[in-house]
Amino acid sequence: MPALESETVANATCSWSGKPVRSDSLTRYRGRLVGFCNPGCRDRFEAAAMAFETAIGPDEAAGAGKGAENAVRC
Repeated sequence: MPALESETVANATCSWSGKPVRSDSLTRYRGRLVGFCNPGCRDRFEAAAMAFETAIGPDEAAGAGKGAENAVRC
């Protein structure tokens, strides 16, 4: 995926392991380029994201995260 490598990655560390991201372990999620420490972590994330978005439906998943006014505050 050479085109992905030229973009800015949204994160510096893998969300699963905390290790630095690698250029061979990138994916796109909700329009952002997200990096992982290895292809296994990337594939695990893609599977989890797909399962979640399938469970809640495409309309709800597409609207998630829009508008700070809808954010839940702790």
